[in-house]
Amino acid sequence: MSSFLLQKVRKMRFTPNTARAQFTALSQTHNNKPVVFLDGPGGSQVPQSVLTAMNEYLGFYNSNLGGHYFSSKRTVELVADAREHARALLNAPTADNIVFGANMTSLTFQLSRAISRDWQAGDEVIVTALDHYSNVSSWEQAAEDKGATVKQAKVDPKDCSVDLAHLESLLNEKTRLVAITYASNTTGTITDIRRVVEMAKRYGAAVYVDAVHYTPHGLVDVEALGCDFLVCSAYKFFGPHLGVAFVASDWLQSLRPYKVEPATDIGPARFETGTQNFEALAGFIAAVDYLASWGEGDSLRQQLVSAMKDIGAHEEQISRYFLQRLSKVESLSRYGTENCDHLKRTPTFALRSSKHSPELLAKALGEHNLCVWNGHFYALGLVRQLGLDDKGGVLRVGFMHYNTLEEVDLFFDTLESL
Repeated sequence: MSSFLLQKVRKMRFTPNTARAQFTALSQTHNNKPVVFLDGPGGSQVPQSVLTAMNEYLGFYNSNLGGHYFSSKRTVELVADAREHARALLNAPTADNIVFGANMTSLTFQLSRAISRDWQAGDEVIVTALDHYSNVSSWEQAAEDKGATVKQAKVDPKDCSVDLAHLESLLNEKTRLVAITYASNTTGTITDIRRVVEMAKRYGAAVYVDAVHYTPHGLVDVEALGCDFLVCSAYKFFGPHLGVAFVASDWLQSLRPYKVEPATDIGPARFETGTQNFEALAGFIAAVDYLASWGEGDSLRQQLVSAMKDIGAHEEQISRYFLQRLSKVESLSRYGTENCDHLKRTPTFALRSSKHSPELLAKALGEHNLCVWNGHFYALGLVRQLGLDDKGGVLRVGFMHYNTLEEVDLFFDTLESL
């Protein structure tokens, strides 16, 4: 456990109510009414332990790296501790495989420039229509700089998953990289990344995985996936705004990042331009510790494995109940899979009403303190393929481990009353 936490979360069995007790935001009222956060895909709420850790670092140890005094040495320890926590979270081979940045989008743009340095005219890159465009535009622009060609794999409209047969048909000896989402931030559909990696490796292509939406809901295992790169964002799994990237060992020293000359040219720090957000690293450590606190085991990884099983079971229950209630509302249609298995989907739902626009519904629900989102959520390929880009996109309802079945009822009861 992190030495930076003043108050560690007590080990206890996971239930949504015991989890909710750790989040001050969940007990607040607005205009004398309770607040229901169904906006998890846009960013989670934060437990008190994360706030405490960030406050402690800023209040006592705020410093830069490399000094011969206590707070600078503590900051060096903090960075090492953060890499170790990220290694456990993603099951990376070593802590050196971990790179931090401002956010997933900034990290992806930055890494895309290093990865594409040696691309040439005629090379090909594959992106998907399911992805958040942070994992599309960055590769489109990198390819444009090098004269490479970008191909986009379609979405299967039946369940809003990546059409893997179409993706496979796009692969050839010219393919340099496949950029793909682990789970859709709009429909919750989970991608079979192992199958994608297997297909890509037949042609020697690298695989870059966006796990931003997946990480709060499932356990990432980069060793099992076999991917070359994987990125996620701490603010989606109960931490602060911070980007986290896994870079496979084969790429750590072979890539040539854009960096200032005096900065180190050894290890993951060579990718980390400028001074890092150390208070965010403290919060990230606390967020991983928070997740692990719901599990059992002798190591941080074992605790995370145990915790995510219970969290997944609860979220699967929410998905089943949500779809059960949804089936009784004739005016609402759904995009995405009917499968409720937490290994196949996250509890995130894309809806359309036959009566009202997504924006109107989101505003009306917001007036009742039900926090949901509307629009395209940067998944432009998806809404375009579904023909919704000029129709306001969808209403997105996303649940986290701290949401309850009662909040599912409150959503539908409020929606029906409108």
